[in-house]
Amino acid sequence: MPDIEVVNPVDVEAELDRLAARYRSAGGAGLQVLNLIGGQAEGLIDRLPKPVRDGLGDATERALRIALQAASASRSQVPDQAPWLNTAVTTAMGAAGGFGGLPTALVELPVTTTVLLRAIQGAALERGFDPAAQNIQFDCLQVFSAAGPLDHDDGADMGFLSLRLSLTGGAMQKVIATVAPRLAGVLGQKLAAQAVPVLGAVAGAATNYAYTSYYQNVAHVHFGLRRLSIDGDISHDALIEELRRRVNNLPAR
Repeated sequence: MPDIEVVNPVDVEAELDRLAARYRSAGGAGLQVLNLIGGQAEGLIDRLPKPVRDGLGDATERALRIALQAASASRSQVPDQAPWLNTAVTTAMGAAGGFGGLPTALVELPVTTTVLLRAIQGAALERGFDPAAQNIQFDCLQVFSAAGPLDHDDGADMGFLSLRLSLTGGAMQKVIATVAPRLAGVLGQKLAAQAVPVLGAVAGAATNYAYTSYYQNVAHVHFGLRRLSIDGDISHDALIEELRRRVNNLPAR
């Protein structure tokens, strides 16, 4: 069991500063990927063949279901790994996926999604939450609603932090259906980057590095706010607004 990070109420200001800096830095590697492939985030998906674009939603839902089952089943067999190791594993998988272009990138997609989800669960555990609890599983999926590393806007898009996910019957399928459309666009950018001619494996490795770094950082921000709300007895919505203000007030990169 890793050390649980507990924030004393007197440290609220310092913790918010740390979370703001972490959120701002989350998309840094994504900018490097865009420079590598010479593209813009908003135009990447248009590079994909139409059948792939049309099937992104279904492919993403399948990847999420596979990831959720595999990540949950693996927790009793494989312990949470250090962030650097998660990044190393997905970077290698991205290189393999990108080496064969789009066909191998599609095969690699659910495997990488599973490792990303395990990394997100690890962040939840580090902040003192139980990844096996259904509400925390919802939160882990909710992290996938973030904008993604290739479309990061330094703080304007924090809607994923305040997303309200219902705990009613059939809730897990509803959560996946809610998250999948947003994630489909993000994963579409990933696939397009991996399919760049000639660069292949290099773009795949760089893309997965960016995605793993991004989602691990975003997960720590998400669960850090949850923990801060509990320990500081402060409204979660109020903390989100304060975090947004601090992120937007940080010096431009």
